[in-house]
This record gives sequence, C-alpha cells and structure tokens, in this order.
Amino acid sequence: MPVMPLRDVNDPRLAPFTSMTDAELRDPRQLVGLARAVCARQDPERLSEGLLVAESINVAARALDAGLMPFSLLVEKRWADGAAELIDRVQAVAPDAPVFVADHDAVRAVTGLARMRGLLAAFHRPPLPDASALLAGARRVAVLEDVTNHTNVGAIFRSAAALGIDAVLVTPGCHDPFYRRASRVSMGTVFQVPWTRIGMREGWPEGGIGLLRAHGFATAALALSDDALPVQDRRLRNCDKLALILGTEGDGLAARTIAACDWCVRIPMDHGVDSLNVAAASAVAFWEVRTRHHD
Repeated sequence: MPVMPLRDVNDPRLAPFTSMTDAELRDPRQLVGLARAVCARQDPERLSEGLLVAESINVAARALDAGLMPFSLLVEKRWADGAAELIDRVQAVAPDAPVFVADHDAVRAVTGLARMRGLLAAFHRPPLPDASALLAGARRVAVLEDVTNHTNVGAIFRSAAALGIDAVLVTPGCHDPFYRRASRVSMGTVFQVPWTRIGMREGWPEGGIGLLRAHGFATAALALSDDALPVQDRRLRNCDKLALILGTEGDGLAARTIAACDWCVRIPMDHGVDSLNVAAASAVAFWEVRTRHHD
C-alpha cells in the first residue's frame, strides 16, 4: 500500500494512535471490533494477540528486526525522508499496512502528543514465550516485581540488553514492557531481550521462585538489610545460574519475596545514600554479576 496523506482521522487503521488506550489494544473485544472496522470480510479474530505502538524510527526498526508484523504507521512529514528505509522495510513485509503522513500540527491533533519522535508504528503483539522454555537456555535473568513506572521498566530492559541479562521475567503487577513509553525508553531493546510473565497475581513468589529453583537458579533479592551481601560478592558472580529480583520504587520488594530468596543483596554506597533508583540499581547489579565472556 503506498504512502498516503492523512485525510480521514476516523480511518480505523489510525485507531491505535488516535482513540485506543493501551488496555484496549490488548482487549480481544476491542480488537474484534477494530478488525471488523478495517475489513469486515476478513477473519475478525486476526488481531486477537493484540497490538502495540512503537515510537521513533529506531524503536520501530528493532521491532521489525525481532520479526514483529506491522499493522500501520503514522509518520510526521518532516521525518518522512529519514524514515524512507524503514517504510520500505514495512512495505516489504506487510504491503497492506498503510503508511499515513501528516504535518506536525495534524499529528498532534489526532494523537494528542505534543512531541513525537518521528513516527508511530503499530505492530501485532507477539505471543509471550513460556517461562520454562525461556529459562532453559538462560544463565542470568532479572525478575521485576510490580515495577509500575514505564520509564524504569524501559531503562531496566536497556541495561539488561547491554549487560548480559539473558531474559527478563515480570510479575503480574508489573507494567507492560511493550507499552509505548517503556519501549521508547528502552530504545527498542524490549524487542531484543526475551521476556515473559511469571507467577500468579496472588502468591507469585511461591510459585515463581519455585520455578526458578526448578531450573537451577539461585535467587538474589536486591533489598536493604543488615545481613545483605554486597553485590560484588564472589558467591553471586560464581553462580552458574542467577536470578536478580528487583522491586518497585518506594516500597521495594515484598517481605515474603525477600524471605523466599537465597540471598539478600545490597549495593554499597557512600555519603549516607541508602538506595538508588531501581533502574540505576539494576545496571550496577547486572554489571557486577554478569558472566565473564566479555573479560
């Protein structure tokens, strides 16, 4: 489908950018309605896995690299030349995916975004892998317990990609790593680092940590405690398989999660500072416990 000017703001293929919330982009009922609005003759269940929105050329390119299938694009006109290679790639793998182009004011009017990094791209959400299959080939994993700040989620994924984390597991209360802001902050690494959800909403530590142990992982909770090991302790670095468990801002990890882990781990600090932002702490911890294939 050729690049086209944005003329009809009610075109249903624009809905992921203009009128649908993140929750609606994962709601099967909403997606059946969207599929029918786009083309009533096709299978109404074809969007059942959901959609996600990637912002910027780099993030969309990483989604394509990961094999995600485009649904539609909205490109700000002044970025169209810079996005030409990406648009060609989209049209090669999904020739029916429309590419809408509009000036800044029109994009702002339909999306409500005062600033957009070049383009928005809607993709079909990939199915999440099975946790056991994901753990089978991993040596270093991170577990995010109820991290509810998309910026922190994205930053943790970026550090995970850079510092040798093989997989990320998120608990039921953790925000969606595929959310637009999280994927943007991650620079698209949420599409590179394998991830999935672990545990049930009630009692995730019992079942989730049990699953980690069943796959041979020692578990280390990053938390403030008088008996915590310093993160540079050789026992951590020498673990064949290690899961680092990080909690949300403010409250940190739940007490029962800490109690269920093999170790409690802290980052030694100076000047009376007791803790770091969880994203910063993750980077320090990932660096210290990484496997040594880069050394």
